[in-house]
Amino acid sequence: MEPLNIGLGVVVFLVLLALAFDFMNGFHDAANAIATVVSTRVLKPHTAVMMAAFFNVVAIFVFQLKVAATVGKGTIDPSVIDHYVVFGALVGAIAWNVITWYYGIPSSSSHALIGGLIGAAIAKAGPGSLISSGVLKAVAFIFISPLLGMLLGALMMLLISWLFRRQTPRRVDRWSRRLQLVSASAYALGHGGNDAQKTIGIIWMLLISAGIMGSDESVPMWVVISCYASIGLGTAFGGWRIIKLMGQKITKLKPVGGFCAQTGGAITLFIATAMGIPVSTTHTITGAIVGVGSAQKFSAVRWGVAGGIVWAWILTIPFSAVIAALFWWLGTFIL
Repeated sequence: MEPLNIGLGVVVFLVLLALAFDFMNGFHDAANAIATVVSTRVLKPHTAVMMAAFFNVVAIFVFQLKVAATVGKGTIDPSVIDHYVVFGALVGAIAWNVITWYYGIPSSSSHALIGGLIGAAIAKAGPGSLISSGVLKAVAFIFISPLLGMLLGALMMLLISWLFRRQTPRRVDRWSRRLQLVSASAYALGHGGNDAQKTIGIIWMLLISAGIMGSDESVPMWVVISCYASIGLGTAFGGWRIIKLMGQKITKLKPVGGFCAQTGGAITLFIATAMGIPVSTTHTITGAIVGVGSAQKFSAVRWGVAGGIVWAWILTIPFSAVIAALFWWLGTFIL
Protein backbone atom coordinates (compact mmCIF):
# COMPACT_ATOMS: atom_id res chain seq x y z
CA MET A 1 0.00 0.00 0.00
CA GLU A 2 1.37 3.37 -1.03
CA PRO A 3 1.77 5.81 1.90
CA LEU A 4 -0.66 8.71 1.86
CA ASN A 5 0.29 12.35 2.06
CA ILE A 6 -1.01 12.98 5.57
CA GLY A 7 0.31 15.88 7.61
CA LEU A 8 1.89 15.10 10.96
CA GLY A 9 -0.65 17.35 12.68
CA VAL A 10 -3.53 15.29 11.29
CA VAL A 11 -1.86 12.06 12.40
CA VAL A 12 -1.35 13.43 15.93
CA PHE A 13 -4.99 14.60 16.04
CA LEU A 14 -6.28 11.18 14.98
CA VAL A 15 -4.05 9.35 17.47
CA LEU A 16 -5.43 11.58 20.24
CA LEU A 17 -8.98 10.95 18.95
CA ALA A 18 -8.30 7.19 19.05
CA LEU A 19 -7.06 7.46 22.63
CA ALA A 20 -10.19 9.49 23.47
CA PHE A 21 -12.26 6.58 22.12
CA ASP A 22 -10.17 4.19 24.22
CA PHE A 23 -10.82 6.31 27.32
CA MET A 24 -14.54 6.37 26.50
CA ASN A 25 -14.44 2.60 26.03
CA GLY A 26 -13.13 2.15 29.58
CA PHE A 27 -15.52 4.78 30.94
CA HIS A 28 -18.53 3.24 29.18
CA ASP A 29 -17.62 -0.38 29.95
CA ALA A 30 -16.46 0.01 33.57
CA ALA A 31 -19.84 -1.38 34.60
CA ASN A 32 -19.04 -4.68 32.88
CA ALA A 33 -16.20 -5.46 35.25
CA ILE A 34 -17.60 -4.04 38.50
CA ALA A 35 -21.40 -4.03 38.34
CA THR A 36 -21.79 -7.39 40.05
CA VAL A 37 -19.15 -6.79 42.73
CA VAL A 38 -20.68 -3.38 43.52
CA SER A 39 -24.32 -4.49 43.47
CA THR A 40 -23.57 -7.37 45.87
CA ARG A 41 -21.77 -4.83 48.11
CA VAL A 42 -18.54 -6.79 48.17
CA LEU A 43 -16.64 -3.62 47.25
CA LYS A 44 -17.46 0.07 47.38
CA PRO A 45 -17.82 1.64 43.90
CA HIS A 46 -14.62 3.69 43.92
CA THR A 47 -12.55 0.80 45.25
CA ALA A 48 -14.02 -1.46 42.56
CA VAL A 49 -13.23 0.88 39.66
CA MET A 50 -9.65 1.39 40.82
CA MET A 51 -9.18 -2.37 41.04
CA ALA A 52 -10.69 -2.82 37.57
CA ALA A 53 -8.52 -0.02 36.13
CA PHE A 54 -5.40 -1.66 37.57
CA PHE A 55 -6.16 -5.03 35.97
CA ASN A 56 -7.10 -3.34 32.66
CA VAL A 57 -3.52 -2.11 32.47
CA VAL A 58 -1.92 -5.33 33.81
CA ALA A 59 -3.41 -7.11 30.77
CA ILE A 60 -0.57 -5.62 28.71
CA PHE A 61 1.69 -8.32 30.19
CA VAL A 62 -0.73 -11.20 29.64
CA PHE A 63 -2.19 -11.15 26.11
CA GLN A 64 -0.62 -11.19 22.65
CA LEU A 65 -1.79 -8.56 20.14
CA LYS A 66 -3.99 -10.92 18.12
CA VAL A 67 -7.14 -8.80 18.49
CA ALA A 68 -5.22 -5.71 17.35
CA ALA A 69 -4.17 -7.57 14.20
CA THR A 70 -7.79 -8.54 13.47
CA VAL A 71 -9.03 -4.97 13.81
CA GLY A 72 -6.05 -3.37 12.07
CA LYS A 73 -5.79 -5.71 9.10
CA GLY A 74 -8.77 -8.06 9.06
CA THR A 75 -11.91 -5.92 8.90
CA ILE A 76 -11.58 -3.59 5.91
CA ASP A 77 -9.28 -3.63 2.89
CA PRO A 78 -5.99 -1.96 3.93
CA SER A 79 -5.83 -0.12 0.59
CA VAL A 80 -9.03 1.76 1.51
CA ILE A 81 -7.71 3.07 4.82
CA ASP A 82 -6.84 6.74 5.01
CA HIS A 83 -7.19 9.51 7.58
CA TYR A 84 -10.77 10.21 6.49
CA VAL A 85 -11.82 6.59 7.09
CA VAL A 86 -10.12 6.52 10.50
CA PHE A 87 -11.72 9.86 11.44
CA GLY A 88 -15.22 8.73 10.43
CA ALA A 89 -14.86 5.37 12.21
CA LEU A 90 -13.68 6.94 15.48
CA VAL A 91 -16.31 9.70 15.55
CA GLY A 92 -19.06 7.18 14.74
CA ALA A 93 -17.95 4.93 17.61
CA ILE A 94 -17.49 7.78 20.09
CA ALA A 95 -20.86 9.33 19.22
CA TRP A 96 -22.71 6.03 19.73
CA ASN A 97 -20.90 5.48 23.04
CA VAL A 98 -21.89 8.93 24.29
CA ILE A 99 -25.54 8.41 23.28
CA THR A 100 -25.82 4.99 24.95
CA TRP A 101 -23.92 6.14 28.06
CA TYR A 102 -26.26 9.13 28.44
CA TYR A 103 -29.33 6.88 28.38
CA GLY A 104 -27.67 4.21 30.56
CA ILE A 105 -27.76 1.55 27.84
CA PRO A 106 -25.05 -1.15 28.11
CA SER A 107 -24.14 -1.29 24.41
CA SER A 108 -20.88 -2.50 22.91
CA SER A 109 -17.96 -0.12 22.36
CA SER A 110 -16.34 -2.88 20.33
CA HIS A 111 -19.18 -3.20 17.87
CA ALA A 112 -19.55 0.58 17.71
CA LEU A 113 -15.96 0.68 16.46
CA ILE A 114 -16.54 -2.17 13.99
CA GLY A 115 -19.69 -0.39 12.79
CA GLY A 116 -17.72 2.84 12.43
CA LEU A 117 -15.08 1.12 10.29
CA ILE A 118 -17.76 -0.51 8.13
CA GLY A 119 -19.68 2.75 7.61
CA ALA A 120 -16.62 4.84 6.75
CA ALA A 121 -15.20 2.19 4.40
CA ILE A 122 -18.50 1.74 2.55
CA ALA A 123 -18.92 5.52 2.25
CA LYS A 124 -15.52 5.73 0.58
CA ALA A 125 -15.31 2.60 -1.56
CA GLY A 126 -18.54 0.63 -1.32
CA PRO A 127 -19.28 -2.81 0.19
CA GLY A 128 -16.39 -4.40 -1.72
CA SER A 129 -13.98 -2.66 0.67
CA LEU A 130 -15.02 -4.97 3.51
CA ILE A 131 -13.16 -8.17 4.37
CA SER A 132 -16.14 -10.47 4.72
CA SER A 133 -14.47 -13.06 6.96
CA GLY A 134 -13.48 -10.45 9.56
CA VAL A 135 -16.83 -8.65 9.48
CA LEU A 136 -18.82 -11.90 9.70
CA LYS A 137 -16.68 -13.05 12.63
CA ALA A 138 -17.42 -9.81 14.52
CA VAL A 139 -21.15 -10.00 13.72
CA ALA A 140 -21.35 -13.69 14.66
CA PHE A 141 -19.90 -12.99 18.08
CA ILE A 142 -22.70 -10.51 18.79
CA PHE A 143 -24.65 -13.71 19.42
CA ILE A 144 -21.92 -16.21 20.30
CA SER A 145 -20.25 -14.28 23.15
CA PRO A 146 -23.44 -13.68 25.20
CA LEU A 147 -24.61 -17.26 24.58
CA LEU A 148 -21.23 -18.62 25.67
CA GLY A 149 -21.24 -16.29 28.67
CA MET A 150 -24.78 -17.44 29.51
CA LEU A 151 -23.83 -21.12 29.23
CA LEU A 152 -20.69 -20.76 31.34
CA GLY A 153 -22.44 -18.56 33.92
CA ALA A 154 -25.25 -21.09 34.29
CA LEU A 155 -22.83 -24.03 34.50
CA MET A 156 -20.76 -22.24 37.14
CA MET A 157 -23.90 -21.54 39.16
CA LEU A 158 -25.02 -25.17 38.98
CA LEU A 159 -21.52 -26.42 39.85
CA ILE A 160 -21.16 -24.12 42.87
CA SER A 161 -24.67 -25.00 44.06
CA TRP A 162 -23.79 -28.72 43.91
CA LEU A 163 -20.35 -28.34 45.55
CA PHE A 164 -21.72 -26.27 48.44
CA ARG A 165 -25.07 -28.04 48.78
CA ARG A 166 -24.28 -29.10 52.37
CA GLN A 167 -22.89 -25.77 53.50
CA THR A 168 -24.83 -23.12 55.36
CA PRO A 169 -25.93 -20.02 53.37
CA ARG A 170 -23.75 -17.83 55.59
CA ARG A 171 -20.63 -19.87 54.81
CA VAL A 172 -21.39 -19.86 51.08
CA ASP A 173 -21.92 -16.09 51.19
CA ARG A 174 -18.62 -15.53 53.01
CA TRP A 175 -16.60 -17.56 50.54
CA SER A 176 -18.42 -16.06 47.56
CA ARG A 177 -17.50 -12.56 48.67
CA ARG A 178 -13.83 -13.51 48.75
CA LEU A 179 -14.00 -15.29 45.40
CA GLN A 180 -15.76 -12.32 43.79
CA LEU A 181 -12.58 -10.30 44.25
CA VAL A 182 -10.76 -12.91 42.13
CA SER A 183 -13.49 -13.14 39.46
CA ALA A 184 -13.88 -9.35 39.16
CA SER A 185 -10.12 -9.00 38.73
CA ALA A 186 -10.10 -11.71 36.06
CA TYR A 187 -12.94 -10.05 34.18
CA ALA A 188 -11.19 -6.66 34.28
CA LEU A 189 -8.05 -8.37 32.98
CA GLY A 190 -10.02 -9.85 30.06
CA HIS A 191 -11.71 -6.50 29.41
CA GLY A 192 -8.38 -4.68 29.15
CA GLY A 193 -6.83 -7.43 27.06
CA ASN A 194 -9.59 -7.50 24.44
CA ASP A 195 -10.78 -3.88 24.32
CA ALA A 196 -7.50 -1.94 24.49
CA GLN A 197 -6.26 -3.91 21.49
CA LYS A 198 -9.06 -2.58 19.30
CA THR A 199 -7.69 0.94 19.61
CA ILE A 200 -4.16 -0.39 19.10
CA GLY A 201 -5.40 -1.83 15.80
CA ILE A 202 -6.89 1.51 14.73
CA ILE A 203 -3.70 3.48 15.45
CA TRP A 204 -1.65 0.73 13.81
CA MET A 205 -3.62 1.00 10.53
CA LEU A 206 -3.34 4.82 10.67
CA LEU A 207 0.46 4.74 11.06
CA ILE A 208 0.80 2.26 8.20
CA SER A 209 -1.45 4.29 5.87
CA ALA A 210 0.50 7.46 6.70
CA GLY A 211 3.79 5.74 5.81
CA ILE A 212 5.17 6.24 9.32
CA MET A 213 5.73 2.49 9.62
CA GLY A 214 5.67 -0.48 7.27
CA SER A 215 2.88 -3.05 7.11
CA ASP A 216 5.31 -5.77 8.18
CA GLU A 217 6.52 -3.91 11.26
CA SER A 218 5.37 -4.64 14.81
CA VAL A 219 3.16 -2.21 16.69
CA PRO A 220 5.30 0.47 18.39
CA MET A 221 5.46 0.01 22.15
CA TRP A 222 4.32 3.60 22.76
CA VAL A 223 1.03 2.75 21.02
CA VAL A 224 0.50 -0.34 23.20
CA ILE A 225 1.30 1.49 26.45
CA SER A 226 -0.83 4.53 25.53
CA CYS A 227 -3.87 2.42 24.70
CA TYR A 228 -3.73 0.29 27.84
CA ALA A 229 -3.19 3.40 29.97
CA SER A 230 -6.14 5.19 28.31
CA ILE A 231 -8.62 2.38 28.84
CA GLY A 232 -7.46 2.00 32.45
CA LEU A 233 -7.91 5.72 33.05
CA GLY A 234 -11.40 5.62 31.53
CA THR A 235 -12.37 2.70 33.74
CA ALA A 236 -11.09 4.58 36.80
CA PHE A 237 -13.67 7.32 36.14
CA GLY A 238 -16.44 4.74 35.68
CA GLY A 239 -19.71 4.91 33.76
CA TRP A 240 -22.03 4.96 36.77
CA ARG A 241 -25.24 5.27 34.76
CA ILE A 242 -24.94 1.69 33.53
CA ILE A 243 -23.84 -0.08 36.72
CA LYS A 244 -27.27 -0.34 38.38
CA LEU A 245 -28.88 -1.76 35.24
CA MET A 246 -26.17 -4.38 34.81
CA GLY A 247 -25.95 -5.29 38.49
CA GLN A 248 -29.57 -5.54 39.62
CA LYS A 249 -32.21 -4.81 36.98
CA ILE A 250 -31.54 -7.90 34.82
CA THR A 251 -31.69 -10.24 37.80
CA LYS A 252 -31.15 -9.93 41.55
CA LEU A 253 -27.58 -11.01 42.25
CA LYS A 254 -26.10 -12.41 45.44
CA PRO A 255 -22.32 -12.76 45.90
CA VAL A 256 -22.35 -16.37 44.71
CA GLY A 257 -24.19 -15.32 41.55
CA GLY A 258 -21.81 -12.41 41.00
CA PHE A 259 -18.83 -14.76 41.25
CA CYS A 260 -20.35 -17.23 38.76
CA ALA A 261 -21.30 -14.50 36.26
CA GLN A 262 -17.89 -12.86 36.33
CA THR A 263 -16.05 -16.18 36.11
CA GLY A 264 -18.12 -17.35 33.14
CA GLY A 265 -17.63 -13.99 31.44
CA ALA A 266 -13.89 -13.93 32.12
CA ILE A 267 -13.41 -17.41 30.62
CA THR A 268 -15.26 -16.25 27.49
CA LEU A 269 -13.05 -13.15 27.15
CA PHE A 270 -9.84 -15.14 27.68
CA ILE A 271 -10.83 -17.62 24.95
CA ALA A 272 -11.81 -14.88 22.47
CA THR A 273 -8.67 -12.82 23.08
CA ALA A 274 -6.42 -15.87 22.67
CA MET A 275 -8.15 -16.52 19.31
CA GLY A 276 -7.80 -12.89 18.20
CA ILE A 277 -11.56 -12.28 18.12
CA PRO A 278 -12.78 -8.77 19.05
CA VAL A 279 -15.81 -9.46 21.26
CA SER A 280 -18.04 -7.25 23.35
CA THR A 281 -17.39 -7.33 27.08
CA THR A 282 -20.89 -5.88 27.49
CA HIS A 283 -22.54 -8.74 25.60
CA THR A 284 -20.43 -11.30 27.45
CA ILE A 285 -21.19 -10.21 31.01
CA THR A 286 -24.88 -9.59 30.22
CA GLY A 287 -25.18 -13.15 28.91
CA ALA A 288 -23.40 -14.49 31.99
CA ILE A 289 -25.72 -12.59 34.34
CA VAL A 290 -28.77 -13.94 32.48
CA GLY A 291 -27.29 -17.45 32.69
CA VAL A 292 -26.82 -17.19 36.45
CA GLY A 293 -30.37 -15.89 36.95
CA SER A 294 -32.00 -18.53 34.74
CA ALA A 295 -30.00 -21.33 36.43
CA GLN A 296 -31.68 -20.42 39.72
CA LYS A 297 -35.16 -19.80 38.35
CA PHE A 298 -36.30 -18.90 34.83
CA SER A 299 -38.59 -16.18 36.14
CA ALA A 300 -35.71 -14.64 38.12
CA VAL A 301 -34.55 -12.94 34.92
CA ARG A 302 -36.34 -9.75 33.87
CA TRP A 303 -36.61 -10.77 30.24
CA GLY A 304 -38.15 -7.44 29.21
CA VAL A 305 -35.04 -5.60 30.42
CA ALA A 306 -32.77 -8.17 28.75
CA GLY A 307 -34.74 -7.84 25.51
CA GLY A 308 -34.29 -4.07 25.50
CA ILE A 309 -30.54 -4.52 25.88
CA VAL A 310 -30.47 -6.97 22.94
CA TRP A 311 -32.19 -4.38 20.73
CA ALA A 312 -29.40 -1.93 21.58
CA TRP A 313 -26.87 -4.59 20.52
CA ILE A 314 -28.62 -5.12 17.18
CA LEU A 315 -28.75 -1.39 16.44
CA THR A 316 -25.14 -0.61 17.43
CA ILE A 317 -23.37 -1.54 14.17
CA PRO A 318 -25.86 0.06 11.73
CA PHE A 319 -26.28 3.27 13.74
CA SER A 320 -22.56 3.78 14.34
CA ALA A 321 -21.96 2.96 10.65
CA VAL A 322 -24.38 5.69 9.52
CA ILE A 323 -22.78 8.25 11.84
CA ALA A 324 -19.31 7.21 10.63
CA ALA A 325 -20.31 7.55 6.97
CA LEU A 326 -21.56 11.09 7.65
CA PHE A 327 -18.35 12.08 9.40
CA TRP A 328 -16.22 10.45 6.70
CA TRP A 329 -17.89 12.85 4.27
CA LEU A 330 -17.43 15.82 6.62
CA GLY A 331 -13.83 14.79 7.22
CA THR A 332 -13.02 15.17 3.51
CA PHE A 333 -13.76 18.90 3.94
CA ILE A 334 -12.25 19.65 7.35
CA LEU A 335 -9.09 17.48 7.53
